[in-house]
Amino acid sequence: MMTTILFPSGPVFAEQSALRLSLNTVLHQQGTIDGAWWPRTRDAGTELPALISAVDQRLGRAVLRVGLHVDAWDHIPRRIQAPGRQVRVAWFRSADPHLITLSFAGTSPVSLLVIPPRTAAGPAIAALTRAVADTFGVRPADLLRAAAPEESSPAQDGSASWENEGGRVTEPAPERPATRLRPVTH
Repeated sequence: MMTTILFPSGPVFAEQSALRLSLNTVLHQQGTIDGAWWPRTRDAGTELPALISAVDQRLGRAVLRVGLHVDAWDHIPRRIQAPGRQVRVAWFRSADPHLITLSFAGTSPVSLLVIPPRTAAGPAIAALTRAVADTFGVRPADLLRAAAPEESSPAQDGSASWENEGGRVTEPAPERPATRLRPVTH
């Protein structure tokens, strides 16, 4: 099976073991994401070394720190071994669970949309493609929803996104069973 890897120069076809990553040709645009990554598992310790290596090579600079949402990943190590250095891994509950941030020395961090590992190939490739298009002001959850509208969360009103931004989603009040009114006698 062939996997599409999207780079700014266009699609490159590789074996299934290749990293699934797209990076924008112009990085660090305020209000946008810089690309997307489609990991194979939720195991950060397994997935991050290949991502760090690919980004190092593609951008020609060394990733020094990775930031991610703690609930979106399993097995999050404190550090990842990379050539000539250890990359620190920080995890947060306040970060967007659909993003991963890569930090470098002397430049702005790179933000990547994380496509859930179990996403079907068609929607995942669509999200990889959309992530390097004009994404100004588009929330990561909206990019994922646009790539796979049939798989989107039941909260179509945006309340789930609002919760990720610090709000609170409340469950609808359960319906009460109908009660019969009894006549009052004195």
